[in-house]
Amino acid sequence: MAAQREWFEKDYYAVLGVPEGASAKDVARAYKKLAKQHHPDANPGDREAEERFKEVSGAYDVIGDPDKRREYDEVRHMVAAGGPGGGRGDPRFAPGGMRFDFDSGGVGDILGGLFGRSRRGRAPGPQRGHDLETELHIGFLEAVSGVTSSVRFTAEAACSSCAGSGARAGTSPEICQQCGGSGQVAVDQGPFSFEQVCTACGGRGRIVREACETCGGRGTEMRSREVKVRVPAGIDDGQRIRVKGRGAAGARGGPAGDLYVVVHVRKHPIFVRRGANLTVKVPVTFAEATLGAEVKVPTLEDPVTVRIPPGTPSGKVLRVRGRGVPAGASGRGDLLVSIDVHVPEELTEEQRSSVEALAAAFTSDPRAALFNGGGGAPTSSTRSGSTAAAEGATGAKRKRSPKASKSSKSTASRDGQAAAEPPPAD
Repeated sequence: MAAQREWFEKDYYAVLGVPEGASAKDVARAYKKLAKQHHPDANPGDREAEERFKEVSGAYDVIGDPDKRREYDEVRHMVAAGGPGGGRGDPRFAPGGMRFDFDSGGVGDILGGLFGRSRRGRAPGPQRGHDLETELHIGFLEAVSGVTSSVRFTAEAACSSCAGSGARAGTSPEICQQCGGSGQVAVDQGPFSFEQVCTACGGRGRIVREACETCGGRGTEMRSREVKVRVPAGIDDGQRIRVKGRGAAGARGGPAGDLYVVVHVRKHPIFVRRGANLTVKVPVTFAEATLGAEVKVPTLEDPVTVRIPPGTPSGKVLRVRGRGVPAGASGRGDLLVSIDVHVPEELTEEQRSSVEALAAAFTSDPRAALFNGGGGAPTSSTRSGSTAAAEGATGAKRKRSPKASKSSKSTASRDGQAAAEPPPAD
């Protein structure tokens, strides 16, 4: 913290030529003027201008930042008042009642650095271990119903020989005589008084005379570990489970960290999860979709019967309540049944005759609405020509193979043009 040592020695307000109570805009305006005047590009080869530019930049780095400026002002006011020691008999109060908390960062960190005490660098007493993260792969049904599994990983753990004490088997750590087991000692620096890490025990409060041969006195060792994990019902892919106290071992007898397990759920061949709901695609025949029917649908437990209303189109979704994934206090999600009207790829002659008879019975044009707003429906002559082209293609291929008649009609469009390729399967 060498830069902050200068806070006691330099008047940054004087460097920028502004009063102590100057506004942020005035400070910025003064900095820009001086920086432009002494910039190295404007004064090539001028070492004095370069040093002046660095000085101006350093001053603005402190009082141009609201947080740094507040700390800088506190330090200057405290030193001007003669240092701590005045108010309420508490060394953290300067004359006039201003309180300086040397244990909560800010000014305490600044002064600690100036006198060889770095609060952020000390490590007195026990320290909590690091949190760890690992992964667990489970099946779809295990995620839905919940399961108890285990994970294996390699990490720091309490030494198996000394149980974390760091002392050789048969011995115990001794209380440090210099700090009395606190890990800290008081140091007086003129008007200031600080606490710093005990140099005798390194902040541990204990001294190991004979180190453990397994861990070398550290109290921890790297080893393979196995931890049981309870996976709650309804967990989703990517969620994390916290296992308290099963992370890395703590230092100097401190508590262990936590273990976080990221759960990955394998896909199901039939069901797809959407939050607490499940989706399943159920094929039905043309007759079932047209006339209506009752069909069996698989669930996570026993199958259920779903009524298909007459005239159900392909893609329509029917909801079966309470057959989804457990959702905690809100109960369970639903099963969403997506209807898929099955179109046969091959037909016998009898089936073809029946379908052609059915087609002749339907006189309405389902595509008529497509042309109502774009110049009207096709003329009768155009429709006749389209039909003739399709029938001609069918007749030509029927001579080669009776089974090819169906595919011939599917590849010839109704307007005599080449048909588009079918979309890729789901």
